[in-house]
Amino acid sequence: MANKTVEITNETGLHTRPGNEFVSLAKTFSSQIEVENQDGKRVKGTSLLKLLSLGIKKGTKVTVYAEGEDAEQAVEQLANLLENLKD
Repeated sequence: MANKTVEITNETGLHTRPGNEFVSLAKTFSSQIEVENQDGKRVKGTSLLKLLSLGIKKGTKVTVYAEGEDAEQAVEQLANLLENLKD
């Protein structure tokens, strides 16, 4: 299992548009993807509604987890997307 924690710096946090980007990218990997907020709530990274339920705002630290063949690649790409969110 691979994981990486990042802090959200985007002013509007993770909302629908970047959430869709995250989910679309997560679905390209064979690994199981999960995202955990700083309160310890963990959800599947391939569900937009579950991802949005984490309430990820600017300053929130989130951890991306992946388990499977391409776990390292998945974590790096997904964490990079979260670190560089655009409105």
